[in-house]
Amino acid sequence: MNWTDITKNWHAALARLEARFPLLNKDTLAHPPESLTNLSEHLAITHDLTALEATEELADWLLIESLARQASEMGLH
Repeated sequence: MNWTDITKNWHAALARLEARFPLLNKDTLAHPPESLTNLSEHLAITHDLTALEATEELADWLLIESLARQASEMGLH
């Protein structure tokens, strides 16, 4: 899953992000940030993470989202 996939259906992605990152600010994220870097910075601030930690957590979330999407497309849900 890439940034374009996420921004195409931002509201659904935001709900899944909130499940993983419950302290994110939905008002600030009413619209997709300009980049994954901006989203990572937001997560770092709202979750008291270093920039590297937030980047790694976001990368993990993206991987899980990608795997779930692939499983769904293969009928393995």
